[in-house]
Amino acid sequence: MNGSEMRSRLIYNKEEIRLLEECSLCPRECNVNRFEVAYGYCKTGPGFEVASVTVHRGEEPVISGPAGICNIFFTGCNMQCTYCQNHEISRPRVKDEYGDIGLDKLLDSVEEIVQTGIRAVGFVSPSHVVPQVKAIIRGLGRRGLHPITVYNTNGYDKQSVIRELDGLIDVYLPDFKYASPSISEKYSGTTDYPEIVIKAIKEMYWQMGSGLITDNNGQVERGLIIRHLVLPGFAEESKKVLRCIAEEISTGVNISLMSQYHPVHHCNLAAPLNRTLLMEEYNSVVEEMNMLGFRHGWTQEMDSHSVFLPDFNNKDPFGNI
Repeated sequence: MNGSEMRSRLIYNKEEIRLLEECSLCPRECNVNRFEVAYGYCKTGPGFEVASVTVHRGEEPVISGPAGICNIFFTGCNMQCTYCQNHEISRPRVKDEYGDIGLDKLLDSVEEIVQTGIRAVGFVSPSHVVPQVKAIIRGLGRRGLHPITVYNTNGYDKQSVIRELDGLIDVYLPDFKYASPSISEKYSGTTDYPEIVIKAIKEMYWQMGSGLITDNNGQVERGLIIRHLVLPGFAEESKKVLRCIAEEISTGVNISLMSQYHPVHHCNLAAPLNRTLLMEEYNSVVEEMNMLGFRHGWTQEMDSHSVFLPDFNNKDPFGNI
């Protein structure tokens, strides 16, 4: 065991070490020892492999609040969506470019931002690094910092892992990408995504309910917001997702219906994903959402695809949107 591995083990409790030694954190259940070289699907070790710790003002208004949120962007992912908007940091082996920054350095970066008055810390793409998320929350607590915690996930989470986050996470912000196994398999390599995401969000809903608790500035302090990105050519799939949420969860939940899809040219996408979303496609999904009786949430302007695309080569990937 090298020094880095030994330091990593000292950060976690016995159960977290066990999970990382035979990793079954996410639904892929690779069962690899992440303290060793042979990583699983996400190609992520036991450390703190982070691409960016930055102020982000481009989340939903209740998430960002008036000053923005401190987002921690983890590298790697337990999904590999062909059209990933964060492809610069989500692809396998990206850790070789960013590396393990260490818990203390990460906490220093978060503390510097939180001390400016920003109230919330977001964990972006955390499904494969839940022990790290817990360690960050514990570390901030030891420094006397207790920010609002936001679990910003692709939705491919095990229900049992979400259950263990009860009391640690204040706001769940999951994607609900697909309702059809064939489409989730084609574009994200996850035939079981629809059944997994429903179970995960049901657990989040059980913990949070459908309402949002907000402060005097309208920033959320506790709750659940379900995101769905409408893909070009797949308006009917989006409607199916909304129907699934209405039938399986509630029409009272907050929905963030996004139009910001941008074709990532580096990914060599085939039609229809090689274009932006059409207004008529998006509007038809909005109409379905209204018809189903969803009462709370957000829609986006059609020019959002040119606004929210990050560049992780910059210190501020979103240009202080």
